Amino acid sequence: MPMPDEVFRPQPGLAVPTARERAARANRMRHLVEQWRQLEERLRQGGGPARVEKQHKAGKLTARERIAKLLDPGGDFLEIGLLVAYDLYDGQAPSAGVVTGVGSVAGRLAVVVANDATVKAGAWWPETIAKILRSQEIAIRHRLPIVYLVDCAGVNLPYQDGIFPGQYGAGRIFYNNSKMRRELRVPQIAAVMGPCIAGGAYLPALSDVMIMVEKTSFMGLGGPNLVKGATGQSVDAETLGGAAMHNAVSGVAHYRAAHDEECLDLIRRLVADLPRGPAARLEPSAPLLNQDDIYEALPQDHRLPYDIQEIVFRLFDRQGFLEFMADYAPEMLCANARLEGIPVGVIANRRGFFQAGGKPRIGGIVYTETARKVSYFVENCSRQGTPLVYLQDVSGFMIGPEAESSGIIRAGAEMVETMSCARVAKIIVTLNHASGAGYYAMAGQGFEPNFTFSWPTARVGVMEGESAVQALYAAEIEKLRASGQVEPAELQEAMDRTRADYERWLDARFAAARGHVDAVIDPRDTRRVLHLALTAARSWPDLLTGQLK
Repeated sequence: MPMPDEVFRPQPGLAVPTARERAARANRMRHLVEQWRQLEERLRQGGGPARVEKQHKAGKLTARERIAKLLDPGGDFLEIGLLVAYDLYDGQAPSAGVVTGVGSVAGRLAVVVANDATVKAGAWWPETIAKILRSQEIAIRHRLPIVYLVDCAGVNLPYQDGIFPGQYGAGRIFYNNSKMRRELRVPQIAAVMGPCIAGGAYLPALSDVMIMVEKTSFMGLGGPNLVKGATGQSVDAETLGGAAMHNAVSGVAHYRAAHDEECLDLIRRLVADLPRGPAARLEPSAPLLNQDDIYEALPQDHRLPYDIQEIVFRLFDRQGFLEFMADYAPEMLCANARLEGIPVGVIANRRGFFQAGGKPRIGGIVYTETARKVSYFVENCSRQGTPLVYLQDVSGFMIGPEAESSGIIRAGAEMVETMSCARVAKIIVTLNHASGAGYYAMAGQGFEPNFTFSWPTARVGVMEGESAVQALYAAEIEKLRASGQVEPAELQEAMDRTRADYERWLDARFAAARGHVDAVIDPRDTRRVLHLALTAARSWPDLLTGQLK
């Protein structure tokens, strides 16, 4: 084979083309390329200018506009399957109504699947299924994150026989979703940016993260008309399956965006924080609030409420903070954050009184919805290799008939199980209360956290002293009151001793003296201590793979 610096020698036995022949070859190729580019340009118009304008009037970007804003400026987009179905269905299905390809998002290659709502309202054609499956195959084989921009009216019913059944029908998409999420740990981010009807709702629901756009997105197994026909109920789309409902009430969605641009920016932030390898570390930044003022965060009376974010924003980097399911179960803060550039998942009890689903909720208590929210968040962090930091101020699980009928035992078990089986480091800082089974579910010492720290204000115990008095003496007190008798001095002394015992047992020094925490730390040192602990934990091997975190 000739070297590049040698003189080119034509292949023996072949006639050397003349200048006219070369010109003819070039002209033919230019003609073919021009034909292809014209076809390509026509297909990129989707359903045409009128439908593009309709999309804009609805407050939505088109699929290609969304992809352009999602990708890094100036980056390439390798489109897959642009010509699929262009010569079928009398030309009514350009690109089979879905744009798919590979491009750079926040400095990282990702697969993108975007329904084109200008083509039959984004409905699925048989070839749509094939394109989505091919996109998932690319993500799986190359371990690339995949982003779904969902704006789909569901199955194109006249062609359902080529969409719904079969080994490689629509169900295969959901099979791949499940495998990527549970076994392969390929990150999946779904944004519902328009309708998402019937079985198609399982695609975002089976993704790791789901975002919905206010006013323009809808997700439901049946739309308002179908609900009216099936049940006789009249309900508007926003109430039935809008962004507010799925974020604050059902808990199906995890984030809410005001418009398409904010949604796409949120996706970029989520992709930026995905792990990039064992040594993943992003640019550190100082906390939003002054660390030196952290002493002012907790009230003097441990029973009074306070703003946990005042502590969070003094400990973690100002860059990269993103709260998970902020509208759902607000008594628990779950957030992706960074500490000196190290991505972490933060789980922190909020204190105070809240409203969720039209019902009051008490901070520091774990409800059924709280447990399910934390379980999902911990699963995501475990799959992505993101260490967990628990800021404990928990009084326990909710009790009573409503809590039991809501399945709180099962939800609590799931919270404990996902935390126990998480394949990432877990670090605890007990700020205030750590009581009851809530202490266990928040990665208590028996569940082998990597490090356990407490502030001097920590109170670790099965319950508070007053609760212990009620548990021990309530029946006796009630009996005395029912008979009109006065509480004897001995009983009052016994109750006072119980209160004093619990006050001593709950002292942070008592727990530290018995090895229930690794160290009691100065609140002003918390960021430094967490950084050291996270650095140490990053050398902790995954027990199943042997790889370093």
